[in-house]
Amino acid sequence: MGFPIAKAFKQGKRVEVCSREEGFQGSYYGATILQNMGDNKYKVKYNRLVCEDDHSIPLEEVVEGDEIRPLPPLPPPKKTKAGFADGDRVDAFDNDGWWSGIITGKVGCYFGVYFETGHHIGYPERMLRHHMDWRNGEWFFYH
Repeated sequence: MGFPIAKAFKQGKRVEVCSREEGFQGSYYGATILQNMGDNKYKVKYNRLVCEDDHSIPLEEVVEGDEIRPLPPLPPPKKTKAGFADGDRVDAFDNDGWWSGIITGKVGCYFGVYFETGHHIGYPERMLRHHMDWRNGEWFFYH
């Protein structure tokens, strides 16, 4: 599961990094490009992930270019009161990253989101965004 990039990411660029770690596959974490290491590798500093040894230091690591994508574009302004509907593919912000799931309904102010892991969790709308894929240098939006 890689994401082709149209061009090299520049130092200072804000991006999202896709995790390939067991139990975290398909989740995305905000980061900043620190350095282009060559051979399609980049040193990044995560916005919210921290070092295991010292939780006050942001985690830095070298990742493959196909694990990086630009930040998704902001969604268009809402035209209706409800921003999500049953069956919409969304990303939910949880555990310091974005996780892909499907809207299963709404109870009060919470939208139910089902994840491929079998988990079903309720989130307020502010913790959700419509899912988008980055392929061949373009964003693809899902409803």
